[in-house]
Parts: sequence; structure tokens; C-alpha cells
Amino acid sequence: MDTAFDDENEQTITIDEYLNKVEAEELEADLVLGGDEGKECTYTMGYMKRQAIFSCLTCTPDGNAGVCTACSLSCHDGHEVVELWTKRNFRCDCGNSKFGEFFCKLFPKKDVENAENSYNHNFKGLYCTCGQPYPDPNVEEQEEMIQCIICEDWFHEEHLVLEPSKEIPRDDEGEPLYEDFICKKCSAICSFLTLYPQTIWATGGQSGDVTVNTSKDKNVLEDINSGSGSGKEENDGYSHGSFEENNDNGDSASVAETSVVGESSEKNIVSNQSINEANLQTTCVLGLDAVTTMPISESKPLFLSKNWRDILCRCENCLDMYNQKCISYLLDKEDSIAEYEKVAKQKREEKLQQQEGAEQNFFNKLGHVEKMEILNGIADVKEEFRTFLESFDSSKTVTSSDVHQIFENLAKKRRRV
Repeated sequence: MDTAFDDENEQTITIDEYLNKVEAEELEADLVLGGDEGKECTYTMGYMKRQAIFSCLTCTPDGNAGVCTACSLSCHDGHEVVELWTKRNFRCDCGNSKFGEFFCKLFPKKDVENAENSYNHNFKGLYCTCGQPYPDPNVEEQEEMIQCIICEDWFHEEHLVLEPSKEIPRDDEGEPLYEDFICKKCSAICSFLTLYPQTIWATGGQSGDVTVNTSKDKNVLEDINSGSGSGKEENDGYSHGSFEENNDNGDSASVAETSVVGESSEKNIVSNQSINEANLQTTCVLGLDAVTTMPISESKPLFLSKNWRDILCRCENCLDMYNQKCISYLLDKEDSIAEYEKVAKQKREEKLQQQEGAEQNFFNKLGHVEKMEILNGIADVKEEFRTFLESFDSSKTVTSSDVHQIFENLAKKRRRV
């Protein structure tokens, strides 16, 4: 370890930078896991609207099963496990018939199979139309990938098949300006989105080439906002990150719809009862003809603006259309990655508050002598570090030996006391 610290080419960082980095990594992990501490198998919770899922290639090399966070840690420790980020409407497979004689350590009494689960090549550790793993061992610098909210596959930016004049909507610092992304193949299913105002598209993601009746944009938007009764979601998440089926990019709606429905054509159907009755509309803001005669538009990647789901029409005809296309989850607030991350942040804050409260309660229960010993110990550590830094040559790198010496000096002082 000393040689690593002494290497002149080794990048050095301050303690504050290191602590900030650790905190950022912990936050990122909490966002991916949705606040799940990985202590219990989620099987008893059924087909969860969204959760972190992992694929164990050691146990299921065919990539036809997925396990929850707890099972990935307890049952598949030391195995070749692939992190899939999140999947919707999925139930933990760990230990079922797909695993042969392997049984789940946390909850072994599972059904033979979860019939409503669907799988794609992500479960084999492959992503995008190129079907390459992530990280790709053949590439030195890993390219950022984007997830489609319909098929939930991940795409390399260079494989999105964007038009030459189009770019991914980003700000000057490179941060995404879109909330959700729909891949070229899945856009055929969502052709009805072209009937909505231009405001539904993220700036730069869809310019003026989308087939929209712009003369009605203002009236349509006003009708939607007044008729839906659903306010803006309070979130700031984006569906982007570090991760499509390994198929060709067919432009037909039937091909795309089949790929999204997967093994169960009913699994993504959300009943009308699950939608807040206050949000139901009696009149279609897009017009009955618009819904019954769906526009045929060229399949292309779509980048959607923040809170675009709030604008979706919730009349009876549109609800039927969503059900027929198996995309009713788009009306469910809890389906969005932004809401998933929002809940994860809340859980993290609650956990940190509980930890602080537990530490304070522990300290308060101590006697006067124990409290003074702890406070004096903290003071001694601060003083020892201060003394070391005052005498240390700032042009040199702090090595592990230096840190060990600080604690040895502290131990000697405590023994003399």
C-alpha cells in the first residue's frame, strides 16, 4: 500500500474530496437500489412496480432469471452477477425452477416460475443493438448509455440512429435536458405522442419535424391541463445513466409492440381503478378521431421533457388505447425513474436521521466519565492530526505509514495516561 501512496504519478486528493466522493457513491448506490438495504428477499411483495434487479450468470447462464438486491448479496455472493439497474413489474426468481437444485437462502418457498416476468438480453449481460456487455472489455473508455422507458434496454449514444441534424438534448455542461427517452423501435408504439403539443419534447430532442398540428397546440395543452386535474410532479430525475434488445430496428408498430409485451401481454396493464379518479376525463383532449385513427409517423428516438406524463390524456378512449398497447404504466407516477429516485432520496434522509438519532441516544445514555473519555479522545485525535500537518512538508505526499504513525502516537499517549 505504501508504494501506491509514494507513486509520483498517483493522483492525490484532499480529505474533503475523498469524503465527498464516498458520499456521492453512497447516494448513487441508494438511488439505484431504491433505498433497499438488501436484508430481505422481495418475493413476498409480488411483482413490484420498480426495483433493482440482478442476473446471476453463474446460476442461470441463459439469462432467463433475475434476483433482488438481498438475494444478490446473500445467495449469490462470489458469483458472476450482472447489475441490471431497475426493472418494472418484476418478482424475484431466486431459487425457483430456473436455478435447478439451487435454493434461495432467504425465502426458499417460491413458485416454480414467475410467469409475468419478462426478460431481454440484458439478463445475459448484453446491451444495445450492438449486443455488447457493459463495461465492454474491448473498449478503453466506456461510453455513456441511455435507457428506453418502454423496453427498458440500454443504448450507446452512437447507436441511437439519430438524424444528422439532431443531438441529444443537453445543457452547456453536458447534463441531460430530457426526463425520459424512447428508442427508435418503441417509438412506433407511442406514435400517438405526435398529437401532443411541442412542449412535450425536450429542447433539441424533437425540433419542428414531428407531425403535430401546431395550430392546435395551445388549445390542446390548455384542455389537458384543465381536464386532467393532475399537477406537476415534484422531481428532478432523469432517465440516463451508465447503461435495446439485440434485434434490428424494425419500423413496424407490430414488431415493436411484440418486443415490449414480452412473455406476458397482460403484465403491464394497469386497471382504471389504479388511476386516481380525479384524473379521469370525460372528453378526449386529442379528439376521438385522433385516437381511433392513430397517426403513422417515422420511427425515431424520442426525448421527452420533464413532467410530460402529466400531459397525457386520461379519457376512457385513451385509457383503452394504453391498455391495448400495454403501456398503462406511463400513467402511474410510481413507474417513473424520477419518482423512484425521489423515494430513494427520502429513504436515505430518513436513514441518516435515524442513525444520528441513535448515536445521540447512545451518547446521552452514557455516564459523565464515559462522555468525557469520548470527548477527550476526539480532542486527542484532532490535536495529533494538527501537530502532524504543522510539521509535515506540504510538497510531499501523505503515505499510509504516516497515518499509521499518527495512530501509534495516539496509542502511546493513551498508555502513558
